[in-house]
Amino acid sequence: MQGMDSNDEDDISPTEETGSDELLAADDLRLPASANVLVRLHALRAWLNRRYDETELEIGTAALDLQEALRTGESDVRPRRRFAQSTAFALVQLAQRNLSTAQQRLSAYDEARVLLEDCVVHTTTGERLLVEYYLALEELIQAAEASAASPWQEAMQNVLHRVEQVGVPGEEEEPQP
Repeated sequence: MQGMDSNDEDDISPTEETGSDELLAADDLRLPASANVLVRLHALRAWLNRRYDETELEIGTAALDLQEALRTGESDVRPRRRFAQSTAFALVQLAQRNLSTAQQRLSAYDEARVLLEDCVVHTTTGERLLVEYYLALEELIQAAEASAASPWQEAMQNVLHRVEQVGVPGEEEEPQP
């Protein structure tokens, strides 16, 4: 089986694929009006995956910060001063808040990814796909509407903005008469 040593898939290096995903996931991505809907979909997926991965890292960092704050608070068993106690307590609260915020954002990005794949499965791939996804996101956000903005809602608003950014072909200005 000599022909098995190399195949067409080996011609594309993982760094090339990662590089294109990184370009498509960039926050400042501008696709030409002629970009295919599949390119737009891939750009949206790449961005969602990047945001999800970044938020997972934030959760890990926040969990480590919380662990360290708890450990620091425990090491001050004999309270020297109220200031030291209140500082340790404040650090624990901040770390807990950061962890909760990151978890809410991760939940939003996860829901957005699942919803996108659901739209892909139930909608014909075409210009209508991203419109349906946008409308489904809006409906989800309205259903979860709360009095104050939450990290979940902010993340979902970011997803909506991304869909607007890559999903709608840029309209070219027509000359005014």
